[in-house]
Amino acid sequence: MSLTLPRYSIGVGDRFAHQAKAQLRACMLAAEAGIEVIPVWNKSNREHTIIGSEPSSTRTAADAAVKALGWTKPYFCDADHIGLATVDRFLPACDFYTIDVADFIGKPAEAASVDAFIARHPELQKPIEIEGIASPLHLTQEFVRSTANKFLYAVQQAAIIYCKIESAKGRGNFITEVSVDETDSPQTPAELLIILAAAADEDIPLDTIAPKFTGRFNKGVDYVGDLAQFEKEFAADVSTIAYAVKFYGLPHNLKLSVHSGSDKFSIYAPMHKVVQTSNAGVHLKTAGTTWLEELIGLAEAGGDGLALAKEIYAQAYDHREELCGPYATVIDIDPASLPAPTEVEQWSSDQFTSALRHDPHSSAYSSSLRQLLHVGFKVAAKMGPRYLDLLESNEAIIARNVTENLFDRHIAPVFLGRSQQEKGQFA
Repeated sequence: MSLTLPRYSIGVGDRFAHQAKAQLRACMLAAEAGIEVIPVWNKSNREHTIIGSEPSSTRTAADAAVKALGWTKPYFCDADHIGLATVDRFLPACDFYTIDVADFIGKPAEAASVDAFIARHPELQKPIEIEGIASPLHLTQEFVRSTANKFLYAVQQAAIIYCKIESAKGRGNFITEVSVDETDSPQTPAELLIILAAAADEDIPLDTIAPKFTGRFNKGVDYVGDLAQFEKEFAADVSTIAYAVKFYGLPHNLKLSVHSGSDKFSIYAPMHKVVQTSNAGVHLKTAGTTWLEELIGLAEAGGDGLALAKEIYAQAYDHREELCGPYATVIDIDPASLPAPTEVEQWSSDQFTSALRHDPHSSAYSSSLRQLLHVGFKVAAKMGPRYLDLLESNEAIIARNVTENLFDRHIAPVFLGRSQQEKGQFA
């Protein structure tokens, strides 16, 4: 029996593999509220390399949490943003693969491949009406050729990576996502349809696809962009996927994956609206905010926890160019707004947590401080047992913050339609 990704799922990052139970509790709260949200523990090769961990640690933590809490629904471990050079280390531990083809977008396929694609798809060379999209998609042979030259080679590379995974795991034994979000501009519905047709041609049984949307998706902070335009694009992509599933025989459960970078609170209501109206599914991929909730929990605990949180900030401040470099395209930090470590050293527990916790309505909240610490997990990783021991000795307070963050700020708005003002379990 093939693995199937249910309608609603959430990707949860756990940098240090200590918060799986707290994250799973958030999904259990969703179940208590009457909705199934499946956890997918995601961690990239880059994150494993920085921390010095292996994919097996993510699997071990997830399995232990599921056993401890008696979770009986599906759950997955995601080899996040893998390529051909990095997939091998994930094969024993993972059953969800986010295939990243960013490096191949824009590289043209062989002319013969493009010609063959065009010949196979005469239906893509005329206007197409898609339910849910007001105007027909106006496709021409010239447009298809141009789009194929931009995306066909990337899809072919995704197929090569997929086949490598399939040869190791067996068809139907893992979840497949293809990420095309790291490109210069959002895909139009017509471009997405061509990408999906190419994936069907390559026999990639897509469970999710992650397109690019308009606006800024910076790490750990809210969406910056035109919300009406985002909703329009999101709805059009949902409609395009539904059409492609019927027309090209792609898996019936194929759904959008939103690579949020975490905390895109303002897009959650539009996402919920579209998903409910269309009866579609969605995979929300969060990133490193669990690590920030660990810091918040340590700071709340005071004493050694607060002191270590301040030390991590001071080191991140001193090494911000090194830390920010790999994430330069997905952060916007104003150095002038970052408090000096000497100032932070004098902060109370409440001052530190108020600056870091993502409450856009709080005058104490600092977007730049939050983004710097978001990418600063390397500092904690270098501390090794000093950091991990404090996570364990302050588990209760950290777990409360992790569960509250994931349920109240992410799961409830996206999947239950609650605003952040409608607090649930953690009011």
